[in-house]
Amino acid sequence: MSQKKISAGIIGGAGYTGGEMFRLLINHPFVDISFVQSRSNAGKPVTSVHQDLAGETVLKFSEKPGDADVWFLCLGHGESEKFLAEHTIPPAAVIIDLSQDFRLRNDRHDFIYGLPEAFRNSIKKARHIANPGCFATAIQLGLLPLAKAGLLTTVHTTGITGSTGAGQKLQETTHFSRRANNISAYKTLQHQHLHEIRQTLTELQPGFTEQIHFVPWRGDFTRGIFVTSVVTLQSGGSELNDLYKSYYQDHPFTIVSESPIDMKQVINTNKCLIQIEQQDNTVAIHSAIDNLLKGAAGQAVQNMNLIFDFPETSGLNLKPVAF
Repeated sequence: MSQKKISAGIIGGAGYTGGEMFRLLINHPFVDISFVQSRSNAGKPVTSVHQDLAGETVLKFSEKPGDADVWFLCLGHGESEKFLAEHTIPPAAVIIDLSQDFRLRNDRHDFIYGLPEAFRNSIKKARHIANPGCFATAIQLGLLPLAKAGLLTTVHTTGITGSTGAGQKLQETTHFSRRANNISAYKTLQHQHLHEIRQTLTELQPGFTEQIHFVPWRGDFTRGIFVTSVVTLQSGGSELNDLYKSYYQDHPFTIVSESPIDMKQVINTNKCLIQIEQQDNTVAIHSAIDNLLKGAAGQAVQNMNLIFDFPETSGLNLKPVAF
């Protein structure tokens, strides 16, 4: 197994996901950060934006990219495709994109969908990775074992997310006075992550044509996602805990719990916790992740570890926030 250090560059390092990427990579045993790019903050110390890193780095934001073995694109949706069209990246470099620009497979790009629990072998051989969306990650991890077993039927799923899921740019719905002590639904039944969810589930369960009804909620907290997906099985389902534990036995970050789970168990980690509750043939699958880690930067580092043959958990043994 390779222990040689690699160099990493971050494009769009001033936002939430860029900051989380920096925090992970600065402590990764096999990575040196070669540059952190931000056009709006070029020349400023990284700590002028990410003030919690005071005393941990003297790096400054650059206006232009440098050289790196792996490039993390922490840009807004639509910006990654534009960036790659305007810049030449060495063919041997690995690109891991955190936007939605390349998640759907087509003939215009060669990006592999970076959900390790479904596509680990393809990820290991890839050079270009499209990191999954945060809601998509939480929902899919709750459904993959059912799809693999051919048991998936119509899905009704509801999930609540923190304000960091909307990005760092100020919006009306992220103001404290709007978000605090408040919950609201948005993009009901038409969230953009539905496309990548269906793409994965159809690959695991060919012929899956049932509806996926998704209602996302804005929560009055900063980070985390808690999802509940309800499926009525046509057959089977008596040993679902065994089915799930068998599916995830070789995946270090997805844990099947037989006790009730809560969101705080996964905050500040790359974990996904899953709990199954069942009444006759109706099953409720609860899944919880940190939207900025397992739903973004942490999963991106996990993909990098797989590609460069590092231990999969390298740099991701993180402490949860228990209280």
